[in-house]
Amino acid sequence: MDDQALLRYSRQIMLDQVDIDGQERLLAGHALVVGAGGLGSPVALYLAAAGLGRLTLADADEVELSNLQRQIAHATADLGRNKAESAREAALALNPGCTIQAITEHLDGAALARAVGEADVVLDCTDRFSSRYAINAACRTARVPLVSGAAIRFSGQLAVFDARDPDSPCYACLYPPGGGESEEGDEALSCAESGVVAPLVGLIGSFQALEAIKLVSGAGTPHRGLSTFDGLGGQWRHFRVPRDPACPVCGPS
Repeated sequence: MDDQALLRYSRQIMLDQVDIDGQERLLAGHALVVGAGGLGSPVALYLAAAGLGRLTLADADEVELSNLQRQIAHATADLGRNKAESAREAALALNPGCTIQAITEHLDGAALARAVGEADVVLDCTDRFSSRYAINAACRTARVPLVSGAAIRFSGQLAVFDARDPDSPCYACLYPPGGGESEEGDEALSCAESGVVAPLVGLIGSFQALEAIKLVSGAGTPHRGLSTFDGLGGQWRHFRVPRDPACPVCGPS
């Protein structure tokens, strides 16, 4: 790090849990962020600001007027632009020292596997179950930690699934495919249909970014289990999530 970098990241470097070594690991790290909307916006901005050296932002959607209430990486001038490109520009404005790639197509199949395999940590900021299951399976195969977030109405949740830990569950342990269950008990639930309060996605996205920073830098202990947040009551709850021995993704083959 040169003098400018030492000054930029000084408030993190002075933390005993990060120090120079942890910041160097961040600068050498690579995060894949799938989804550049409500959750992906704060994730991209905070990871860039914190000095995550390489970011890959993936989103095939375009910025719409209804997004601007909560998707803080985008501005009115970005309407009609691809979200990954818009978020890339916003993150680079914060920290031009980062290397940021925008993937403007839906990640799936071999492309998803390749992108996951190149990353040190993956952050699922999507809102589709098909995407969540595909990302989870790719992370499990590549043994890359997955930080999963979700937010709807006034409710949010976060979980970290680390395939490097033999005791860690995966997303499919928590929500088995075909089980008819979802985070909110409704497969079709979405912000477009049910609404979401603006700061909630910022809170959950920031939580995701924190966990990614811990995983890459080596600071602290990664989150375990499932944390849920009730924005109306202002309460967090934490649940243990055991690994399911019958899980079709991480169970014995």
